[in-house]
Amino acid sequence: MESTLQFLLALAVIIAAAKAAGYFSSCLGQPAVLGELVVGLLLGPTLLDMLHWSIFTSQEGHLGEVVYDIAQLGVLFLMFMAGLEVDVQAMRLAGRTALLSGVLGVLAPIVLGMLAVMPFGFSPQQGIFIGLMLAATSVSISAQTLMELDVLRSRVGITLLGGAVVDDVLVILCLSVFTALADGSRGGPLAIGWVVLRMALFVAAAVWLGLRYLPRLGRLVDYLPISEGLMALAVVVTLVYAYAAEALGGMAAITGAFLAGLLFGRTTFRQHLESGVHVLTYAFLVPVFFVSIGLEADIKSVGVSGLPLSLLIIVVAVISKVLGCGAGGLLGGLSGKDALRLGVGMTSRGEVGLIVASVGLNAGLIGQDVFAAVVLMVLVTTLLTPVLLRLLYPKTELEAQAQANAV
Repeated sequence: MESTLQFLLALAVIIAAAKAAGYFSSCLGQPAVLGELVVGLLLGPTLLDMLHWSIFTSQEGHLGEVVYDIAQLGVLFLMFMAGLEVDVQAMRLAGRTALLSGVLGVLAPIVLGMLAVMPFGFSPQQGIFIGLMLAATSVSISAQTLMELDVLRSRVGITLLGGAVVDDVLVILCLSVFTALADGSRGGPLAIGWVVLRMALFVAAAVWLGLRYLPRLGRLVDYLPISEGLMALAVVVTLVYAYAAEALGGMAAITGAFLAGLLFGRTTFRQHLESGVHVLTYAFLVPVFFVSIGLEADIKSVGVSGLPLSLLIIVVAVISKVLGCGAGGLLGGLSGKDALRLGVGMTSRGEVGLIVASVGLNAGLIGQDVFAAVVLMVLVTTLLTPVLLRLLYPKTELEAQAQANAV
């Protein structure tokens, strides 16, 4: 019982701190997500180390795992909400631009990352892998910021969501190719072909099942005397799609949640779900997710000796995404200003980058120093992206667009 009470108190502190920090961030003219990320950093091992306070001693270790699991639910339903708000027709029109930005947004970090770290004594194989760690994008941070600015349904927002999906698929595919080539026992070309086939089969099956059965299933559940049946259906489908994306499709779980949102967005009960899931997501799950990023990060672990490499990795991470994704946006027909917004929006890194780094650490491709530098890079780019996006969307432009939408 004591551990349960400590868990409840920890959640209360996290959610209250997140909302208070989000409020102060909004008062300063910045997205609320920035405040939530900063307060997570303050509560984490970098400063206060909240999860190791004496009041949480019986939950030490276990409490962090539970908070992490809730945070993962937060990012899944944040991506579900992003998918729910997307205009599928607009995404289809942005397909070429999204593809170009996603592809170039992966190639640029791999090439620039490899070239940047080679002078530090890394082998070409290690350099390519470090570049691969820089290639992953965390669309959840940018999606939240664009939703707050009410521009997620703009051409930049739609392209960003599509490009991020392409980015994640390519990074996971490149990771599979890299490990298959590095370990000949895994089957070489056959292993690579199987990875591609798994992804294609999953996406095709998920879309076909969703388009064919979700509307019927939703109407059936809505007809039955079940309390909040549609909400429960949306939760179940999101969790199943997230699980299947990673376990069966070999791609990130957030891609499955995003697909679920896209498919529900095409049904007649979209608005009902949007209001219901919004409450669950933003009152409980998302604050825990954003704070948890800081709770897991310890900037002190980088050390003075690792600072030059860390700073280099951060600079390359930002520049490579802006250049790569921005160039893709320009080639796809975006204006210079919108291409810059797209590149900045794709700058934040997240769970996929950390997954790639964990694989490299376990395989001996990188050491603890590089892993700590990557964690710091993820944190800095996550904090930086909302600020830069807010600067690239002047208040006067947002007000003019809001008036145009209201007409």
